[in-house]
Amino acid sequence: MGRRLLVLLLALAGGAADAADAYLFTYFTKNGEDGLHLAASDDGYHWQKLNGGNSYLVPNVGKSKLMRDPCIVRGPDGTYHMVWTSGWNENNIGYASSKDLLHWSEQQEIPVMAHEPTSLNAWAPEIAYDAQRGEFLIFWAATVPGKFPLTDGSSEGKYNHRMYFTTTKDFATFAPTKLFYDPGFSVIDATFVRANGKSWLLVKDETRNPPHKYLQLAAAPDLQGPFGKLSAPITKPGLWVEGPTALQVGADVIVYYDAYASRHYGALRSRDLVNWEDVTSQMHFPDEGTPLRMRHGTAIAVPAALVESLRSAPSPLPRPTP
Repeated sequence: MGRRLLVLLLALAGGAADAADAYLFTYFTKNGEDGLHLAASDDGYHWQKLNGGNSYLVPNVGKSKLMRDPCIVRGPDGTYHMVWTSGWNENNIGYASSKDLLHWSEQQEIPVMAHEPTSLNAWAPEIAYDAQRGEFLIFWAATVPGKFPLTDGSSEGKYNHRMYFTTTKDFATFAPTKLFYDPGFSVIDATFVRANGKSWLLVKDETRNPPHKYLQLAAAPDLQGPFGKLSAPITKPGLWVEGPTALQVGADVIVYYDAYASRHYGALRSRDLVNWEDVTSQMHFPDEGTPLRMRHGTAIAVPAALVESLRSAPSPLPRPTP
Protein backbone atom coordinates (compact mmCIF):
# COMPACT_ATOMS: atom_id res chain seq x y z
CA MET A 1 0.00 0.00 0.00
CA GLY A 2 1.39 3.44 -0.90
CA ARG A 3 2.36 5.75 1.97
CA ARG A 4 -0.01 8.51 0.90
CA LEU A 5 -2.97 6.12 0.70
CA LEU A 6 -2.11 4.69 4.11
CA VAL A 7 -1.99 8.16 5.65
CA LEU A 8 -5.34 9.11 4.14
CA LEU A 9 -6.93 5.90 5.41
CA LEU A 10 -5.57 6.58 8.89
CA ALA A 11 -7.02 10.08 8.75
CA LEU A 12 -10.42 8.72 7.75
CA ALA A 13 -10.23 6.34 10.68
CA GLY A 14 -10.27 9.36 12.96
CA GLY A 15 -7.21 10.76 14.68
CA ALA A 16 -4.92 7.80 14.09
CA ALA A 17 -2.82 9.85 11.69
CA ASP A 18 -1.35 11.70 14.66
CA ALA A 19 0.85 8.64 15.19
CA ALA A 20 2.33 9.06 11.69
CA ASP A 21 4.43 12.18 12.05
CA ALA A 22 5.82 14.31 9.29
CA TYR A 23 7.62 17.64 9.60
CA LEU A 24 6.81 21.18 8.54
CA PHE A 25 9.10 24.20 8.29
CA THR A 26 7.54 27.66 8.44
CA TYR A 27 9.80 30.32 6.93
CA PHE A 28 10.00 33.60 5.06
CA THR A 29 11.93 34.74 2.02
CA LYS A 30 13.68 38.02 1.15
CA ASN A 31 12.44 40.66 3.62
CA GLY A 32 9.22 38.87 4.57
CA GLU A 33 7.00 41.06 2.42
CA ASP A 34 5.00 38.25 0.79
CA GLY A 35 4.26 36.27 3.93
CA LEU A 36 4.25 32.67 5.08
CA HIS A 37 6.09 29.89 3.24
CA LEU A 38 6.01 26.19 4.10
CA ALA A 39 8.34 23.27 3.43
CA ALA A 40 7.71 19.62 4.32
CA SER A 41 9.87 16.61 5.11
CA ASP A 42 9.33 12.95 5.93
CA ASP A 43 12.74 12.50 7.55
CA GLY A 44 13.91 15.91 8.79
CA TYR A 45 16.72 15.99 6.21
CA HIS A 46 15.08 16.43 2.83
CA TRP A 47 12.83 19.50 2.72
CA GLN A 48 10.52 20.31 -0.19
CA LYS A 49 8.77 23.63 -0.62
CA LEU A 50 4.98 23.47 -0.73
CA ASN A 51 2.57 25.40 -2.93
CA GLY A 52 5.27 25.86 -5.55
CA GLY A 53 7.13 28.13 -3.15
CA ASN A 54 4.27 30.62 -3.07
CA SER A 55 2.98 32.27 0.09
CA TYR A 56 0.16 30.83 2.19
CA LEU A 57 -0.68 34.03 4.05
CA VAL A 58 0.05 37.65 3.10
CA PRO A 59 0.77 39.93 6.10
CA ASN A 60 -1.56 42.86 6.71
CA VAL A 61 -0.77 44.02 10.27
CA GLY A 62 1.92 46.35 11.58
CA LYS A 63 3.20 49.51 9.99
CA SER A 64 5.62 47.64 7.74
CA LYS A 65 3.28 44.69 7.02
CA LEU A 66 6.06 42.12 7.03
CA MET A 67 5.99 38.47 8.09
CA ARG A 68 9.47 37.57 9.26
CA ASP A 69 10.47 34.75 11.62
CA PRO A 70 7.11 32.92 11.54
CA CYS A 71 6.78 30.60 14.54
CA ILE A 72 3.97 28.10 14.87
CA VAL A 73 2.74 25.75 17.60
CA ARG A 74 -0.09 23.24 17.68
CA GLY A 75 -2.44 23.81 20.59
CA PRO A 76 -4.12 21.01 22.58
CA ASP A 77 -7.28 21.29 20.46
CA GLY A 78 -5.37 20.90 17.19
CA THR A 79 -5.42 24.60 16.28
CA TYR A 80 -2.17 26.03 14.92
CA HIS A 81 -1.15 29.37 16.41
CA MET A 82 1.42 31.55 14.66
CA VAL A 83 3.32 34.68 15.69
CA TRP A 84 5.79 36.68 13.61
CA THR A 85 7.92 39.83 13.40
CA SER A 86 5.73 42.43 11.69
CA GLY A 87 8.41 45.11 11.24
CA TRP A 88 12.02 45.96 11.96
CA ASN A 89 11.33 48.84 14.36
CA GLU A 90 7.87 48.30 15.82
CA ASN A 91 6.53 47.57 19.29
CA ASN A 92 4.08 44.92 18.09
CA ILE A 93 4.06 41.39 16.69
CA GLY A 94 1.61 39.60 14.40
CA TYR A 95 -0.70 36.69 15.29
CA ALA A 96 -3.10 34.41 13.41
CA SER A 97 -4.48 30.89 13.83
CA SER A 98 -5.60 28.06 11.57
CA LYS A 99 -6.97 24.54 11.74
CA ASP A 100 -5.41 23.43 8.45
CA LEU A 101 -2.74 26.06 7.59
CA LEU A 102 -4.79 26.97 4.52
CA HIS A 103 -7.63 28.98 6.04
CA TRP A 104 -6.52 31.57 8.57
CA SER A 105 -8.18 33.74 11.19
CA GLU A 106 -8.13 37.50 10.91
CA GLN A 107 -4.62 38.71 11.60
CA GLN A 108 -4.06 40.42 14.92
CA GLU A 109 -1.53 43.05 15.96
CA ILE A 110 -0.33 42.48 19.52
CA PRO A 111 1.43 45.58 20.97
CA VAL A 112 3.74 43.60 23.24
CA MET A 113 6.19 46.46 23.90
CA ALA A 114 3.74 49.37 23.93
CA HIS A 115 4.36 49.84 27.65
CA GLU A 116 7.95 50.88 26.83
CA PRO A 117 7.56 53.95 24.58
CA THR A 118 11.27 54.04 23.69
CA SER A 119 11.48 50.35 22.77
CA LEU A 120 13.26 49.88 19.44
CA ASN A 121 11.83 46.55 18.34
CA ALA A 122 10.00 43.26 18.99
CA TRP A 123 11.94 40.61 17.08
CA ALA A 124 11.52 36.90 16.36
CA PRO A 125 8.60 36.04 18.65
CA GLU A 126 8.26 32.40 19.63
CA ILE A 127 5.19 30.64 20.92
CA ALA A 128 5.00 27.52 23.08
CA TYR A 129 2.16 25.76 24.85
CA ASP A 130 2.67 25.49 28.60
CA ALA A 131 0.70 22.38 29.54
CA GLN A 132 1.49 22.82 33.23
CA ARG A 133 -0.28 26.20 33.32
CA GLY A 134 -2.77 25.58 30.52
CA GLU A 135 -1.69 28.68 28.59
CA PHE A 136 0.44 29.87 25.69
CA LEU A 137 3.81 31.48 26.30
CA ILE A 138 4.98 34.11 23.78
CA PHE A 139 8.50 35.52 24.03
CA TRP A 140 10.65 37.80 21.84
CA ALA A 141 13.76 39.99 21.78
CA ALA A 142 13.56 43.73 22.36
CA THR A 143 15.86 46.65 23.07
CA VAL A 144 14.81 49.28 25.61
CA PRO A 145 17.53 51.98 25.47
CA GLY A 146 19.33 52.48 28.79
CA LYS A 147 17.81 49.36 30.36
CA PHE A 148 21.03 47.29 30.54
CA PRO A 149 23.85 49.86 30.48
CA LEU A 150 26.67 47.40 31.18
CA THR A 151 26.26 45.92 27.68
CA ASP A 152 25.41 49.10 25.78
CA GLY A 153 27.39 49.21 22.55
CA SER A 154 27.88 45.45 22.40
CA SER A 155 25.51 44.94 19.45
CA GLU A 156 25.00 46.75 16.18
CA GLY A 157 23.85 50.37 16.42
CA LYS A 158 21.70 51.15 19.44
CA TYR A 159 20.59 47.55 19.95
CA ASN A 160 21.10 45.77 23.27
CA HIS A 161 18.52 43.00 23.37
CA ARG A 162 16.93 41.00 26.15
CA MET A 163 14.09 38.50 25.99
CA TYR A 164 10.59 39.52 27.13
CA PHE A 165 7.36 37.51 27.42
CA THR A 166 3.63 37.46 27.87
CA THR A 167 1.08 34.67 28.32
CA THR A 168 -2.46 34.12 27.12
CA LYS A 169 -5.19 31.51 27.23
CA ASP A 170 -7.43 32.92 24.51
CA PHE A 171 -5.41 35.41 22.39
CA ALA A 172 -7.87 38.10 23.42
CA THR A 173 -6.31 39.08 26.74
CA PHE A 174 -2.61 38.98 27.53
CA ALA A 175 -0.64 39.12 30.76
CA PRO A 176 1.52 42.24 31.26
CA THR A 177 4.87 41.95 29.50
CA LYS A 178 7.78 40.97 31.73
CA LEU A 179 11.48 40.28 31.36
CA PHE A 180 11.91 36.64 30.29
CA TYR A 181 15.65 36.04 30.05
CA ASP A 182 18.73 38.14 30.78
CA PRO A 183 21.95 36.13 30.38
CA GLY A 184 24.14 39.20 30.90
CA PHE A 185 24.67 39.85 27.19
CA SER A 186 22.65 40.98 24.19
CA VAL A 187 20.48 37.97 23.33
CA ILE A 188 18.00 37.20 20.54
CA ASP A 189 16.24 34.28 18.83
CA ALA A 190 15.50 32.18 21.90
CA THR A 191 13.63 28.93 21.30
CA PHE A 192 12.87 25.78 23.26
CA VAL A 193 14.41 22.42 22.46
CA ARG A 194 12.20 19.58 23.65
CA ALA A 195 14.02 16.24 23.60
CA ASN A 196 14.16 13.01 25.59
CA GLY A 197 11.37 14.23 27.87
CA LYS A 198 13.22 17.40 28.89
CA SER A 199 13.40 21.03 27.76
CA TRP A 200 16.31 23.36 27.05
CA LEU A 201 16.41 27.02 26.09
CA LEU A 202 18.48 27.65 22.95
CA VAL A 203 19.63 31.23 22.44
CA LYS A 204 21.84 33.33 20.19
CA ASP A 205 24.53 35.54 21.72
CA GLU A 206 24.09 38.69 19.63
CA THR A 207 27.29 40.34 20.87
CA ARG A 208 29.07 42.12 18.03
CA ASN A 209 31.91 43.72 19.94
CA PRO A 210 33.75 41.35 20.19
CA PRO A 211 31.88 39.13 17.69
CA HIS A 212 30.10 36.09 19.12
CA LYS A 213 26.93 35.41 17.04
CA TYR A 214 26.77 31.78 18.18
CA LEU A 215 24.22 29.44 19.80
CA GLN A 216 24.17 28.13 23.37
CA LEU A 217 21.85 25.93 25.46
CA ALA A 218 20.54 26.19 29.02
CA ALA A 219 18.47 23.62 30.91
CA ALA A 220 14.81 24.65 31.26
CA PRO A 221 13.08 22.74 34.08
CA ASP A 222 10.17 25.19 33.72
CA LEU A 223 9.17 27.15 30.62
CA GLN A 224 9.30 30.36 32.63
CA GLY A 225 12.67 29.59 34.21
CA PRO A 226 14.89 29.83 36.10
CA PHE A 227 17.22 28.57 33.39
CA GLY A 228 20.44 26.70 33.98
CA LYS A 229 24.01 27.61 33.16
CA LEU A 230 24.68 28.18 29.48
CA SER A 231 26.65 25.56 27.60
CA ALA A 232 29.70 26.22 25.51
CA PRO A 233 28.83 27.50 22.00
CA ILE A 234 27.45 24.70 19.82
CA THR A 235 28.04 26.49 16.51
CA LYS A 236 31.50 27.21 15.17
CA PRO A 237 33.22 30.49 16.10
CA GLY A 238 33.14 32.88 13.17
CA LEU A 239 30.02 31.30 11.66
CA TRP A 240 27.41 33.99 12.26
CA VAL A 241 24.02 32.32 12.70
CA GLU A 242 20.48 33.17 13.75
CA GLY A 243 16.98 31.74 13.94
CA PRO A 244 17.60 28.32 15.52
CA THR A 245 14.82 25.74 15.63
CA ALA A 246 14.92 22.10 16.70
CA LEU A 247 13.27 18.72 16.09
CA GLN A 248 13.64 15.34 17.69
CA VAL A 249 13.87 12.83 14.83
CA GLY A 250 14.08 9.34 16.25
CA ALA A 251 16.84 9.31 18.85
CA ASP A 252 18.50 12.41 17.38
CA VAL A 253 17.96 16.08 18.08
CA ILE A 254 18.48 18.25 15.01
CA VAL A 255 19.06 21.98 15.38
CA TYR A 256 18.57 23.99 12.19
CA TYR A 257 19.94 27.51 11.88
CA ASP A 258 20.11 30.31 9.35
CA ALA A 259 23.78 30.97 8.57
CA TYR A 260 22.81 34.41 7.34
CA ALA A 261 26.32 35.77 6.85
CA SER A 262 27.10 33.02 4.33
CA ARG A 263 23.49 32.84 3.05
CA HIS A 264 22.65 29.21 3.65
CA TYR A 265 20.85 26.97 6.14
CA GLY A 266 22.85 24.67 8.38
CA ALA A 267 22.14 21.88 10.84
CA LEU A 268 23.64 20.13 13.87
CA ARG A 269 22.77 16.73 15.32
CA SER A 270 23.12 15.34 18.83
CA ARG A 271 21.76 12.66 21.13
CA ASP A 272 22.96 14.06 24.44
CA LEU A 273 22.84 17.82 23.62
CA VAL A 274 26.50 18.02 24.64
CA ASN A 275 28.30 16.52 21.66
CA TRP A 276 27.21 17.97 18.32
CA GLU A 277 27.84 16.80 14.76
CA ASP A 278 27.57 19.13 11.76
CA VAL A 279 25.09 17.50 9.35
CA THR A 280 24.66 20.42 6.97
CA SER A 281 25.99 18.35 4.08
CA GLN A 282 23.21 15.78 4.63
CA MET A 283 20.46 18.39 4.36
CA HIS A 284 18.45 19.51 1.36
CA PHE A 285 16.71 22.87 1.69
CA PRO A 286 14.68 24.44 -1.13
CA ASP A 287 16.10 27.29 -3.20
CA GLU A 288 19.49 27.29 -1.45
CA GLY A 289 21.83 29.82 -3.01
CA THR A 290 19.02 31.90 -4.51
CA PRO A 291 17.21 35.08 -3.37
CA LEU A 292 14.24 32.87 -2.43
CA ARG A 293 16.21 30.74 0.01
CA MET A 294 14.64 29.85 3.35
CA ARG A 295 15.04 32.39 6.12
CA HIS A 296 14.56 32.12 9.91
CA GLY A 297 11.60 29.86 10.60
CA THR A 298 10.34 27.03 12.79
CA ALA A 299 10.36 23.26 12.31
CA ILE A 300 7.59 21.23 13.97
CA ALA A 301 6.27 17.68 13.93
CA VAL A 302 2.71 17.42 12.57
CA PRO A 303 0.32 14.63 11.59
CA ALA A 304 1.37 13.25 8.22
CA ALA A 305 -2.22 13.67 7.02
CA LEU A 306 -1.82 17.45 7.33
CA VAL A 307 1.22 17.44 5.04
CA GLU A 308 -0.64 15.25 2.54
CA SER A 309 -3.55 17.67 2.53
CA LEU A 310 -1.23 20.64 1.99
CA ARG A 311 0.51 18.86 -0.88
CA SER A 312 -2.77 18.09 -2.63
CA ALA A 313 -4.68 21.30 -1.89
CA PRO A 314 -5.03 24.05 -4.51
CA SER A 315 -3.11 27.23 -3.80
CA PRO A 316 -4.87 29.31 -1.11
CA LEU A 317 -3.73 32.50 -2.81
CA PRO A 318 -3.74 33.65 -6.44
CA ARG A 319 -0.46 32.77 -8.11
CA PRO A 320 1.62 35.72 -9.27
CA THR A 321 1.44 36.68 -12.93
CA PRO A 322 4.59 35.47 -14.76
